[in-house]
Amino acid sequence: MSSISSVTPTICSLMGIKAPSASASQPIGVVLDAASKIIEGKHVEKALIYAPDAIGEGLRRDYARLFNPVEKIAPIEVAMKSVLPTYTPVCFSSMFTGAPPETHGIRKYEKPVLGCDTLFDALARAGKKTAIAAVKNSSIDLVFRNRKIDYYTEEYDPQVESRVLKILKAADYDFILAYHQEYDDLMHASTPRDPKAIEAFKRHLQSFKTLATAFNERYASRDRVIAFTPDHGTHIEATTGKGSHGTDSPDDVDVRHFWGIYKGK
Repeated sequence: MSSISSVTPTICSLMGIKAPSASASQPIGVVLDAASKIIEGKHVEKALIYAPDAIGEGLRRDYARLFNPVEKIAPIEVAMKSVLPTYTPVCFSSMFTGAPPETHGIRKYEKPVLGCDTLFDALARAGKKTAIAAVKNSSIDLVFRNRKIDYYTEEYDPQVESRVLKILKAADYDFILAYHQEYDDLMHASTPRDPKAIEAFKRHLQSFKTLATAFNERYASRDRVIAFTPDHGTHIEATTGKGSHGTDSPDDVDVRHFWGIYKGK
């Protein structure tokens, strides 16, 4: 089973660029195999990565039918393992460096700017134009700062979605990363299966479909990749009765990623 740190070398392989120096993981073979057949050995030119917070394998198991639109857009499913501890800044730092926490340096819930080489540095060295749209003060908004990236810092999830739709119309990026967090916020305030949290989870799935559809329309002529890449899952903390994460339990560690490879017309 692949680690979420395999996301970075997979993207680098798909785009034909050298992985960051900190990367120690292997690319995901099933994704590269599919790409070799679909785009016939070429490299993708454009990438959209949707990174929702806390959408673990438990949600995929319990609400499998709701994932049908995700599977249609990104049919290559990969069972993944998060890194430890399963906190958002730790996980996304590994996801977008290809490195374990002991290498990139974030090993608890904190949000310093990463000093190590990242996917975004690798993209910049290859001349790729990158945009990150994320909720203000979120991990993704903060830990990848001071790089050659166009940062779109937004009030909350709806504004992130709106921003990505706008830049798909008005700009031309090679790599777009979009981050949403409402499900994580609401499950922490209640439980992972609280009705309000589940409605937020459903909104994440709809946002992925909306953004992926717009991306496919914008870049229909280009070889491209779309991925749905959550960071960790959730559990109910016994002492509080509320949703949490950070442990090595399967509920926290197991996630499922979805990839779609498209050949330009």
